Amino acid sequence: MSAAPLDPPGGRKAVAVWSIGVAVYFVAVIFRTSLGVAGLDAADRFHVNASALATFSLLQLLVYAGMQIPVGLMVDRLGTKKVLTLGAVLFTAGQVGFALSPSYGTALAARALLGCGDAMTFISVLRLGTRWFPARRGPLMAQLAGLVGMAGNLVSTLVLAPVLHGLGWVPAFAGSAVAGLVVLVPLVLFLRDHPEGYGPAAPARGAAGSGGSGGSGGFVRRQIADSWREPGTKLGLWVHFTTQFPAMVFLLLWGMPFLVEAQGLSRTTAGGLLTLVVASNMGFGLLYGQIVGRRQSSRIPLALATVATTATLWGAVLLYPGDRAPMWLLVALCVVLGTCGPASMIGFDFARPANPPERQGTASGITNMGGFLASMTTLLAVGVLLDATGEDYRIAFSSVFVLQVLGVSRILSLRGRALARERDRRAPAPVASHDDPAPAPATA
Repeated sequence: MSAAPLDPPGGRKAVAVWSIGVAVYFVAVIFRTSLGVAGLDAADRFHVNASALATFSLLQLLVYAGMQIPVGLMVDRLGTKKVLTLGAVLFTAGQVGFALSPSYGTALAARALLGCGDAMTFISVLRLGTRWFPARRGPLMAQLAGLVGMAGNLVSTLVLAPVLHGLGWVPAFAGSAVAGLVVLVPLVLFLRDHPEGYGPAAPARGAAGSGGSGGSGGFVRRQIADSWREPGTKLGLWVHFTTQFPAMVFLLLWGMPFLVEAQGLSRTTAGGLLTLVVASNMGFGLLYGQIVGRRQSSRIPLALATVATTATLWGAVLLYPGDRAPMWLLVALCVVLGTCGPASMIGFDFARPANPPERQGTASGITNMGGFLASMTTLLAVGVLLDATGEDYRIAFSSVFVLQVLGVSRILSLRGRALARERDRRAPAPVASHDDPAPAPATA
């Protein structure tokens, strides 16, 4: 019995199926980022301070990050369709619950439920890309998925914010939840995990565990251990950690308060700058995808250049003499923050070639934890520092630099081993000639 071809053909059907998965991710991002345009309203509605407000996003991201490895395992074990369907049900229920929450505690529970469902979307979409498109399209499809996600952020800024301020809290959040029901229909009816004849090889029954341990416990331990053993997975996590969080923190919660309260801008102007971050992200997503797809050697330089540029612009804004930075500098910061999302996708381009198809979900889950762990840490640090310093945003946002230094040090430490192993894996096996001498014994 011959093995199925490893490289799927792509084509129109692949685009159609992938688009269904991306639509689910698009809606998940709308729900995830909806608090970013409602932070001040949430503080008034639930009568909370900066630290408590940060807890909304912190809990949501804590659930999201904590779910990444379990979701990766679920995708590898159950398939994309089942995981995406469950995710859509959960994040829609979370959005409805947040709209109707009468208290801070119930609103927290709703955001946790939303984070759980949201956690199941992106890894599933990455898996669809690897199952339906040729490997050479991997970097571009990942960047396109990220671009569509940022379009969801754009909807939050351009659509949800005016509805929130025009119609009120419940109509805005409950009305947006309808989108979750809309994407469930094609998901259930038409999405398929892979093209016919291109399914993954079924794992052997006896290989469920190692060292005499069987069942699902052995599968879980083996998947996580084998994925983490690869330097490419670790490098992917730290690239994602270091590049994603500055923009995530800005868009998810603290950008609007910073621009309105610290920089004295109107909500309309601040919303325009948040929109600029999203638009910049979408433009750079296409650019980064093309660059990485054509030149794999550009991955590390591109990631490090993004971190350096982001740190430079943040430093310029925070250290600018006077109470407020000029508008041109804030615009430059928002444009540069738009590079963070595309740069974080480079992390998956290290984890993908380091792991076989049957571990792609688990490896992607490990990688995806990076940026969200950094975002959680910074969201909390900014909130705590704002309360401790009497809302001094300069001190609070300086926490960004601490995590950037940590992340860059780990990237530089891991890149040599990860790239060497990747080259070894891609190198063709030498073909022995009849005239060749016998090979020398291998040395350690």
